[in-house]
Amino acid sequence: MTTTPNPEYDSPWKEALESYFPEFLEFFFPKIYKKIDWQRQWEFLDKELQQVVRDAEVGRRFVDKLVKVWRRNGQQTWVLLHVEIQGSKESVFPNRMYVYHYRLSDRYNHPIVSLAVLTDENPNWKPTTHNYSLWGCKLKFKFPIAKLLDYKGKLEQLEQSKNPFAVVTLAHLQAQATSQTPETRLEWKLRLVKGLYNRGYSKKDILELFRFIDWVLALPEDLKLVFKQELHAFEENKQMRYVTSIEQMGIKQGLQQGLQQGNIQQGQIDIIEVLEVRFGEVSDTISQQIYAIQDPAMLKTLLRQAITIESLAEFQQAIALGTST
Repeated sequence: MTTTPNPEYDSPWKEALESYFPEFLEFFFPKIYKKIDWQRQWEFLDKELQQVVRDAEVGRRFVDKLVKVWRRNGQQTWVLLHVEIQGSKESVFPNRMYVYHYRLSDRYNHPIVSLAVLTDENPNWKPTTHNYSLWGCKLKFKFPIAKLLDYKGKLEQLEQSKNPFAVVTLAHLQAQATSQTPETRLEWKLRLVKGLYNRGYSKKDILELFRFIDWVLALPEDLKLVFKQELHAFEENKQMRYVTSIEQMGIKQGLQQGLQQGNIQQGQIDIIEVLEVRFGEVSDTISQQIYAIQDPAMLKTLLRQAITIESLAEFQQAIALGTST
């Protein structure tokens, strides 16, 4: 019997958050979104977050992001985003939300807003508070949440929405719903990917969101070929060969296998091949800059940028920015 692979969802969620942070808040927490001054640049504070929560990261997989934003009144605020990935109830979750919150507040003396997105499959698990009471001493910590299952009855609205996180939510829900029915998963994967073009997204957004869909809606080997053939025909008809031109170079395999296994050289080669396909000849200067990079995480980031970036000059700026941090 054909079985559907069970992918890990933490990496694609992390990438989606980094690529579409404003859209994330607009989709899941619209009231908070309206309070933020989006004319000012937001900033991810990954190092600051890891310094205070490293020893608490045990057990379940989850995605945490700490983001500095500016309120419309000019004040600086830090937003702690916590995305629960695995699909079961966890009693210590509210306590962990509180621990992260007070550690960050204590260490950096900034207003902290803690938010959580629950992607589990338990419709009755919606923790929003951490309570503690002993001998007259009481504590109550409350935090907003969004539950993916709450969107299960809104599939039509999700398909019509142009917010990228409508696509993310729909893909995740269908990944859960089709875990035992690969043929149905194939139908949904094609439907979602074709929908990216029909929504009028840019090439960059189509490729970014395709990566999420492709990751969470993983198919068994026998259906991968069917998917690629149908997608190729669709793109040819649209005269928009965005995805298949990248897939033909094996970039997905290089990213998931080569870089995860520490294959630095293959990662460097993949980046150069993408740039050559998109922009023609790659200068020796850019090639030397790429070959000088030995960090798998940075190569992974640059590979994504090579697929979506608008020009070689912009790519060189990305290299300079990455190597200067």
